[in-house]
Amino acid sequence: MLVLLGVVVSYASRTRVEPVATPSVPERGRAIVEEVNWTLADAWELEEFEPPAVADDLTILRRLSLALHGTIPSLEEIRQFEADTEPDRLTRWTRRLLDDPRFGNYFAERLARPLVGADAGPFILFRRDRFTAWLAERLMTDEPWDATVRHLIADEGLWTDTPSVNFVTMQFTNDEKAVDASRLTARTVRAFLGQRIDCAQCHDHPFEQWKQSQFEGLAAHYAQPSIGIGGMKDNPETSYVLQDAETLEDRTIDPALPFGDEWLVSTAALTNEDVETMRPRRQLALWVTSEENHRFDRAIVNRVWTLMMGRPVVPSRPVDDLPDPVDPIDRAFGDEHDEWAVLDLLADDFRSSGRHLHRLIETIAASEAFRATSQSDHIGSQRDRAEDVWAVRPLVRLRPEQMIGSMLQAGSIRTIDRDSHLAVRFLRLVRENDFVRDYGDAGEAELDDRSATIPQALLRMNGKLADELSEASPMTAAGRLAMVESDPTRFVETAYLICLTRRPTDAEREYFVGELTTAAEEGPEAREQAVQDVFWTLFNSPEFSWVR
Repeated sequence: MLVLLGVVVSYASRTRVEPVATPSVPERGRAIVEEVNWTLADAWELEEFEPPAVADDLTILRRLSLALHGTIPSLEEIRQFEADTEPDRLTRWTRRLLDDPRFGNYFAERLARPLVGADAGPFILFRRDRFTAWLAERLMTDEPWDATVRHLIADEGLWTDTPSVNFVTMQFTNDEKAVDASRLTARTVRAFLGQRIDCAQCHDHPFEQWKQSQFEGLAAHYAQPSIGIGGMKDNPETSYVLQDAETLEDRTIDPALPFGDEWLVSTAALTNEDVETMRPRRQLALWVTSEENHRFDRAIVNRVWTLMMGRPVVPSRPVDDLPDPVDPIDRAFGDEHDEWAVLDLLADDFRSSGRHLHRLIETIAASEAFRATSQSDHIGSQRDRAEDVWAVRPLVRLRPEQMIGSMLQAGSIRTIDRDSHLAVRFLRLVRENDFVRDYGDAGEAELDDRSATIPQALLRMNGKLADELSEASPMTAAGRLAMVESDPTRFVETAYLICLTRRPTDAEREYFVGELTTAAEEGPEAREQAVQDVFWTLFNSPEFSWVR
C-alpha cells in the first residue's frame, strides 16, 4: 500500500531530519507538501504528540470522494481502485476525482453558499442555477480563482447571459432600483477576505481594526449598479448616499479603500479608454484580488481546507472570521508556535502558483493532516487538543447533502453520475431535495460545527428512504447483490464495501454471516429479510454518518 510517508523529527534535540522523498506526493507540489508536513510536525512536537499513523487507502478514498463529490465511492469505483496497482494511486485518483464533472457540480454548490446564499433570491433578477453552472464550468477548467472573483465583483450584463452578475443581482432590493450595498459589502469581505465586518455598518469594530468609515467607503463601490433592458449596468451618475444618524441629513460617501490604495494602478498611467473602464466595482475587484492582499488567499485556502477536512485550519475560529495576516518578519521572531503557519504556507503557495484550486486541493489531499488516521488513544481534552493541531484526524459528521448522496450511492452498485439513466438522475434529484429539506439545511452556515439532532437520527432510522434503499429488489444494491452472491461471507464483505468503504472486522463478519446462514435455512423470505436488515443496519450505523 502506497501512503504518504511521515516526516522524521528528532524530539529530543528538535533537530530536523530531511524527510524521505515519496512518489505519492504530487511532483509539482512536493516541496509545499513537505513544508506543510514539517510545520505540522513542529506543532506535534511542541504539544508532545507522536506523528499520526496513516489511514488505509480505502478510508482516504472515501474522504476524497465525500470532499470532492459529496458522496461515498461506488462499488464500481472501489473495484477499479483496488485493481489499480500502479504507483501513486491516491495521487492519481485525486486528479481523477477532480476531472470528474461531479467535482465541478458539487464544489460549485459548496462555494455558491457564501457567494449567493442558499435561497432562491429576488424573483426575475437572479438565476442561481445559471450561476452554479457557470461556476462549475470554471472549476472544471481550473480557471484562476482571482479571475473568477473579478468577474463576480465587476461584471455587467444580463443575469441569464452573464451568470457571474448574479453575485450582485442577488442583493437587489425588492423595488429593484438599487443594490443593497451594505449587505453586498459584508458578503464580499466574508467570502473573499475571510473576515466578518458586518458590525462596522453601524459602529467601529470592537475587536478588529475595521472602522465604520472604512465599511462605508467599501460599500460606496457598489452604488452604481442599476437594472435596465440589457441587464445590470453601472450608472456613473449614481452616488452612495447615507442618512447621518445624528443630524438626519444625507451625506454622500465616496468609494474608498481601508488600506492598500497603492496596490491599484494609477489612473495617470492608463489610457483614456482604460480610465473609463476603471469604474468603482472594477477598482474594488482589483483591490480584493491584488497579490498584495494576503487576506484573499488566506480566505479561499481556509474554506477549501474546511470543505476537505470538515474543520478550518484553526478549528477554534469560524471559516470566515480570520485574524489579520501577520508580517512574516514578526512571525519569524515569535516565541510561540504560530497556529496560522499552515494556512499562511498554503496561501503563499496558492498565490505564487497562479491561484489554481486544483493544485490547492491536491496539496491538501497529499498532506499528513488529510491522510492521518482518526483512531487515537487520546481521550477527552487531550483528544480535542490533538485534533486542533491535526495530530489525529477529527471525526466530522456528514453534512445533509453528503448524507443523502452517500445513501443513494450505497443503494446502487453502479456509479451515479451524468452517464446514469435519466430516470435515475431525476429520482436522485427529487430525493436529495426532499431529504435535505427534511434533514435540515444549514444554508450559508453549513460549515459551522453542529451536532446531530434527534429528528435527524429518526429520519434516517424511520424514514421511507432508508427502507426503500435497503429493500432486496432488482433496483437496489441489496437486491442485486443478493441475486448474484449466495456465499454469505462474500455478501457481507461486499455490503460493507458498498456502505462503509471497508471490509468487516472478524466479529462483524461472524455475526452477519451467522444471521444470513440461519435465515437461508429458514427459506427465501427469511433470507430476503436478513439481506434488508444488513443494509438497513449499515445505513443507520454511526460510522455511516461520519467522515472517519
